Amino acid sequence: MSDDEAEKPTPFRSVLLKVSGECFSGEGLKGFDQDHLAFLTGELAQASINCRSIAVVMGAGNLVRGRDIRPAIGKRLQGDHAGMLATAVNALVLQGALINSGVRVEIRSAVPLGSLILPFRAEEGREILSDGRILLLCCGTGNPFFTTDTAAALRACELGVDALLKATKVDGLYSADPKKDPNAQHFRTITYDEVVSRRLGAMDLESVLLCRAQQIPIVVFEYDVSGNIARAVRGEHIGTRVGSGG
Repeated sequence: MSDDEAEKPTPFRSVLLKVSGECFSGEGLKGFDQDHLAFLTGELAQASINCRSIAVVMGAGNLVRGRDIRPAIGKRLQGDHAGMLATAVNALVLQGALINSGVRVEIRSAVPLGSLILPFRAEEGREILSDGRILLLCCGTGNPFFTTDTAAALRACELGVDALLKATKVDGLYSADPKKDPNAQHFRTITYDEVVSRRLGAMDLESVLLCRAQQIPIVVFEYDVSGNIARAVRGEHIGTRVGSGG
């Protein structure tokens, strides 16, 4: 096999995309920024042309970050619950923006929200994806003490997607923080075990272990580059790919 054939991308049939709350506001900012929201909406609309089955798990750092409010409220439990509910706000805002752009989309929640958002069921979620609708997933795992990264890995396993795409602020995984260490090594590919043993910080270890158990590859890539989500779902080699063989 030639190098060109080995590098030929294989599109993913279904993916779960994890985005941070900063995608709604800009790095270090709060609330919603129209330009950032329009960018995220456009990226998802473009990616959906190449991949009919896209689920999205989002953080809520633009509204409430549980660890930031713990000193004031004294308990992690309440902080995590507040953070989970904040992701529902982000999901509703993103749903409205996608519908306004002509994209078919559904929201499901990990916690009961009455008539506002229907509860998540894996079987129904798979049906939504197979129908070509984007599926927005909010409220994390539905339990405190778990991150939205873990929620993304859990939903990826339940939905049986081909890959977990982690959109972040850097272009993949490094041996150290590239902002602090100019000699930090960038990993083009790396194994699950290496990520765990090196304790690389782009995703929490629980999420990596869940994906390893189900052999779901993880693609960590830079979010703030136009077209990167579409490139990731097309299977182009961007960022870092985490799998069973580095």
